[in-house]
Amino acid sequence: MQERIRRQNGTENATEDVAETVAPGSEHGERLRDEIDDLLDEIDEVLESNAEEFVKNYVQKGGE
Repeated sequence: MQERIRRQNGTENATEDVAETVAPGSEHGERLRDEIDDLLDEIDEVLESNAEEFVKNYVQKGGE
């Protein structure tokens, strides 16, 4: 009987890969973490200020 291996793609797995690649406490790791935090903060600000507009622009139109 042949076994199948499923690979999962997602942000959770990507975050774990980054965490495993960068040594904890390293300067590069801290800088990378800070950059990711800044990006997530910026996304949160956009969604807080105009979430409805963002969703309207993101929704696909028929046939797209």
